[in-house]
Amino acid sequence: MRAVRVLTAAASDIKLHHSVFALPFALLGACCAAVGPEGIPWAAMAGPLALIVGCMVFARTVAMLANRIVDAAIDARNPRTAGRAIPSGRLSRRGANILVVLNVIGFEACTFAFAVLYGNPWPLLLHLPVLLWLAFYPFTKWFTWLCHAWLGASLAMSVPAAALAIRPESLAQPVVWWLAGMVMLWVTGFDVIYALQDVESDRREGLYSMPARLGTGLSLVLSLLMHIGAVVCLVLAWRSEPRLGPGFGVAIALVIALLAVEHATVRRWGTSRMALTFFTLNGCVSIVLGVAGILGLAGIGR
Repeated sequence: MRAVRVLTAAASDIKLHHSVFALPFALLGACCAAVGPEGIPWAAMAGPLALIVGCMVFARTVAMLANRIVDAAIDARNPRTAGRAIPSGRLSRRGANILVVLNVIGFEACTFAFAVLYGNPWPLLLHLPVLLWLAFYPFTKWFTWLCHAWLGASLAMSVPAAALAIRPESLAQPVVWWLAGMVMLWVTGFDVIYALQDVESDRREGLYSMPARLGTGLSLVLSLLMHIGAVVCLVLAWRSEPRLGPGFGVAIALVIALLAVEHATVRRWGTSRMALTFFTLNGCVSIVLGVAGILGLAGIGR
């Protein structure tokens, strides 16, 4: 029963459903790497895609738990985050550390499977640098307001990482890097918006969030510019890979509308509607683009 309580507390705290931000792009990156003259070889892709999903879940869990462990004392002093699992006592540091180790092992097992089952050693060779990069994010808030970009890069690497796992030569495809650039700018922009909730706490703690260091007004302008850049990357990705199809162009138009609503919402209501601004709208962005891109590569709607 104790183990169940630990797992329940950790799962509720790290919000596994937020995997929706990066997972569709990882799957899209994998499909970009696999697509051929006959479309996507789904029969051959079932195993690798399952391993990619496993890698994504394990790696994200490691990153989120590391964030919670490092920030536990700060979270305890912030009224918004004091109810999180570690500050509230629902999850001990020891329990969190054990879960980190177990998820590291799970991630290693998935990358090892790529080497053994598919003859691709790159995921295994690069798994440790990836985990170290992900786990270092909470420390960046102590010395640079570019911490948001570190998080953006953490999610953006899911695209080339998935492509590398499927076919290493696919990293020469421009579409992989334009999609990664889009994810980096998009995530960095919405993480700046998310940080608006903790401006006073971050200033009190001496943390380097962009809103705390640069002010709310300038931060919102920079967030908007990053989202404009993300749209530009999307258009360039679409142009570089015609097989994404016209449906991807429609998806880009919808994403522009979703991002416009996001910025209008935060300017009108501030952080009072963060569930809409942060999760719902951005979740729709990733799902719309992932589904549209994969359908296009599969030849559906072209």
